[in-house]
Amino acid sequence: MNIALIGASGTIGRRIAEEALRRGHEVTAIMRNPEGLDTEHERLKKQKADVMDPASLEEAIRGHEAVISAFGPSFGQEEELVAAARTIVEGTRRGGVSRLLIVGGAGSLITDSGVPLMETPEFPEEIRTLARAHADAYDLYAQSDLEWTYVSPAAIIEPGKRTGQFRIGMDRLVTDESGASRISVEDYAVAMIDELEDPQFIRARFTVAY
Repeated sequence: MNIALIGASGTIGRRIAEEALRRGHEVTAIMRNPEGLDTEHERLKKQKADVMDPASLEEAIRGHEAVISAFGPSFGQEEELVAAARTIVEGTRRGGVSRLLIVGGAGSLITDSGVPLMETPEFPEEIRTLARAHADAYDLYAQSDLEWTYVSPAAIIEPGKRTGQFRIGMDRLVTDESGASRISVEDYAVAMIDELEDPQFIRARFTVAY
């Protein structure tokens, strides 16, 4: 497939690009600063565009079969996440693409206690604002008429190994036998491209964890 990837220079975006390229897809990395991505590949193209400008995104997205957004705001600029959700939806629609996959947050997943993860006492206060912004952005994506899929990670996502083995949930946080909720960035990318290739969650959210 010919994929437009927003936020390809971030930790998760890079792994998604690598996984997509590994499987033979064509990837256009859409970034404000294309020089920020040092990855080179014959099926990787770099395109400059502003995620906050629908017209800019429209031009970069047009002609692709799907859009994956791995956009992540800088610390302290969490409000950009909601603004970006609006422009990504508009830019994708105007660009003539119906399929949109989003790297989401875990904070709004429901825990065993019945409350969202971001409202539990253990949730780190320093990222609570970001978690709420992710939840607000999720609501915007869910209201769109695109064929969207929102992929929430486990409570903890960090670089690790690509195993291809993980469990899938919907709106509830997935934990292991000890109550931990983790996923490697590499396996999260596997789940994302799996969904791209074989859609199971059109207009829905799912989450992955070990």
